[in-house]
Order: sequence, then structure tokens, then C-alpha cells
Amino acid sequence: MFYRPADGHGLPHNPFNAIVSPRPIGWISTRSADGHDNLAPYSFFNAVAYEPPQVMFASTSRKDTLTNIEQTGVFCVNIVGAEAAHVMNLSSAALAHHEDEFAHSGAMRADCGEIACARVANAPASLECKLTQVVRLAGAENYAIFGEVVGIHLRDDCVVDGRFDVVKARMLSRLGYRDYAEVKEVFELVRPND
Repeated sequence: MFYRPADGHGLPHNPFNAIVSPRPIGWISTRSADGHDNLAPYSFFNAVAYEPPQVMFASTSRKDTLTNIEQTGVFCVNIVGAEAAHVMNLSSAALAHHEDEFAHSGAMRADCGEIACARVANAPASLECKLTQVVRLAGAENYAIFGEVVGIHLRDDCVVDGRFDVVKARMLSRLGYRDYAEVKEVFELVRPND
């Protein structure tokens, strides 16, 4: 099968999200300029640089998350473990402006250390970020948000023998459609020049 996205795929569901998978989920927490916390999951999320560490996520519409980041210049990326799948999903509800997704979903809240923002207290890892740029993408309401990581929280049980253990963290990923997967096993490859 071959198709041009501009012409449509002819399938009951768009395969694009499933093709580009697995994708990590950035559970983005923000705080508005007037102090209201917001929490929302984004599956178009990834790391983009090591030094300094930088991440990006994309939003397919203008939401409270983007507005808050533009107002304050900061956000926190909380990594989702499989045990929080239901809570993460509840936080994706379309709530009224300034309605608290932490309270609605039951996500545990803690303060960040370097930025004025809440984070998910029991997330396997949280990345405190300062906004570097917002890029308007092609399409009606598509945005890519980039940030420099200025603080990192690791849950103690996820650090094993001096390494962040993704199996212990039970990392959750988005596969497309309504499908998700949990990291349950890993294998190692040594690069030819290592």
C-alpha cells in the first residue's frame, strides 16, 4: 500500500500515529501566571540534545499548557510509568480553563526545585525546563515547544547500580490509536566504535 497524506489513506483509522511508535509520553505540568496548575499528556514528545539537555513536545491545538508556558517561561516534563496510566489518561480530559487536572485525575503534586511549577510527585522522573522557543508548524494549530532541562528528579527506586532503570520505571509509551505499551525488558547493543 502507498498513499499521499494529502490525498487520504482510505483506511478506517489514520496509520501515521501507529507507524511512528513507540513514542514516550511527556506528561507536561505548567502553572499559569495567576497560580493555577495544569497537567496534560503529550505523545509527540522527545529529547533533542545532550549538552545542554533539551526536550521538545508538540501540541496540535492552543491549550492551557502552551498559554501557561508563554506566560511563565517554564514547564515540567513528567515521565509516565505504567502504574500511572489511568491517572495520566484522566488528566487528558478537556476541562474548563483553570480547572485543576492534578485534582481531577488524582495525580500527586510536588513542587519543582528550580522553576515555579508543580510536578507529578511519584513520576519515575521529572524534567524541569525553561522555555527556549515555540515554533509554529504547518497546519491550523500546530506548535513545537522546546525547553532546556535545568533540573531533574529521579525516583529513588528507579536508580539501580548507578543507572536510571527503564524496566524498574515501567516506562509507558504511546503506540497510536488507543494503544500503549510498557517497557518490560531491554537488551544492550555495543556500537562498533565503542
